[in-house]
Amino acid sequence: MSTTDFSPAQGYAGDVTPSVAWQWVQQGQAVLVDVRSDAERAWVGEVPGARPVVWKQWPGMAMNADFDEQLRAAAPEGQKVVLLCRSGVRSMAAAQRATELGLEAYNILEGFEGDLDAQGHRGQRGGWRARGLPWRQG
Repeated sequence: MSTTDFSPAQGYAGDVTPSVAWQWVQQGQAVLVDVRSDAERAWVGEVPGARPVVWKQWPGMAMNADFDEQLRAAAPEGQKVVLLCRSGVRSMAAAQRATELGLEAYNILEGFEGDLDAQGHRGQRGGWRARGLPWRQG
């Protein structure tokens, strides 16, 4: 891994682009954990092979009381974890928690849907989908 693959972060190993995260997953260097709600994955789309471990559940965005246990079950020991959410905010918090649990955790920048555009829409300004990485809907 080169130093340009990720940028260090406070409270977790670092931030990676969607492309680098996918490369690590394909090479068997990391496991992809999707921390979005069940509703987001069902309605917006999901990454094939990602392990769903909800950080906050819709509606109400209540914390997942079983997050620690579910994350430990999803993340093989000694393997990096790359965490994905809608825009890269919840996955930062999840990466910090994963680090507290002893995992080497990375936040995926831009998330699944990317940043808001001038019209307040996601999906055009960065993100997993917009970068042409594997995903499916329905």
